[in-house]
Amino acid sequence: MEVENKKYITSEELKGHNKPGDLWISIQGKVYNVSDWAKEHPGGEVPLLNLAGQDVTDAFIAYHPGTAWKHLDPFFTGYHLRDFKVSEVSKDYRKLVSEFVKMGLFEKKEHVTLFTLASVSIMFAIVVYGTVMCTSVWAHLASALLLGLLWMQSTYVGHDSGHYEVMTTPGYNKLAQILCGNCMTGISIAWWKWTHNAHHISCNSLDHDPDLQHMPVFAVSTRFFNSIKSCFYGRKLEFDSLSRFLISYQHLTFYPILCVARVNLYLQTLLLLFSRRKVPDRAFNLMGILVFWIWFPLLISCLPNWGERVMFVMTSFAACSVQHLQFCLNHFAADVYEGPPNGNDWFQKQASGTLDISCSSWMDWFFGGLQFQLEHHLFPRLPRAQLRKVSPLVIDLCKKHNLPYRSLTFVEANIRTLKTLRTAALQARTHPTPQNLLWEAFNTHG
Repeated sequence: MEVENKKYITSEELKGHNKPGDLWISIQGKVYNVSDWAKEHPGGEVPLLNLAGQDVTDAFIAYHPGTAWKHLDPFFTGYHLRDFKVSEVSKDYRKLVSEFVKMGLFEKKEHVTLFTLASVSIMFAIVVYGTVMCTSVWAHLASALLLGLLWMQSTYVGHDSGHYEVMTTPGYNKLAQILCGNCMTGISIAWWKWTHNAHHISCNSLDHDPDLQHMPVFAVSTRFFNSIKSCFYGRKLEFDSLSRFLISYQHLTFYPILCVARVNLYLQTLLLLFSRRKVPDRAFNLMGILVFWIWFPLLISCLPNWGERVMFVMTSFAACSVQHLQFCLNHFAADVYEGPPNGNDWFQKQASGTLDISCSSWMDWFFGGLQFQLEHHLFPRLPRAQLRKVSPLVIDLCKKHNLPYRSLTFVEANIRTLKTLRTAALQARTHPTPQNLLWEAFNTHG
């Protein structure tokens, strides 16, 4: 009798509730109305908008602990999906998550954060000493290199604390985010959460994933030449004559641009924090950024001349560019698609849109666990200390369902990424767009 009293809607009807103010989702066949709550969602409104109007069970399981289920009840509409189905891949994925929960892997953070924070503190002390107390230009150069490595390690802690609690309480976890992100690196944790959550949900979607939208400088697919609209930024990514010129040589400019990529991150941080957009903990983020822009210029001012100051900044940026490169290697050469993510092919989209970097276990600290990119995307709440352990299980699941599992060496990943960029660059040269004098000057024949 209880089953007969259930109210049902179809997946097609659910698709109609996929916009702000009318945002419904399904989790395990039960339909929830999260229209009014979307703006309060800790992960931001964008992930909900990207997955609106469909079943999002796998994404919900990936991002939420078991305690989150009880918070769904107030949003239940009373409807169930009539045509609710679970694919074999999803069944195996959910079973794997359940096994990890029983094994306590999501709680076993080990001492990675403690060791990383200790190393960051030690490195910072050495950088200050080498810059302020030493007079040798070589000591200053070494300090700059160490500062770049410090930024990398500090970013890893900020990344981890954004995905799961690395500290004992939510308050201390937020403090770790502000200290390691805003204060130490100058990049807002609020900006990172805004873009990173969208990236995870819509991994390698050309129009929904902000981590692929680098026009007019880079384009990983010729589909960008159609001036597609970014659903994340809400504007068209124009492929004009300037874009054509820059992209035509992107395989040559790739590494040099990465060396100064931090400048763009600083700019993006400031644009968000001073925008009219609702920014969680805006005041704390601004205070953290202010701390960075006090200590970093003061440190540089201790150098004896402007030549060494420029050298110090550029060297530290270049050293940290290895991390920016790593993020590119994980996705630039993987499969891409257009359109919003589909909640029913969560595992498949993560597998096709990511690329792992194979390395020895002693290098895990250097890559921050993110060399296991697919494992991280499938289980974003899993502490990085567990990623290597679960990797064989992910490989087996990919083999079982005939899904790609790409794991290349650092060199191989670089080669593959450059080939992807070069392929798009050569096609950009012949793609019809309005030409300008700069383009004609570089491409005059005869």
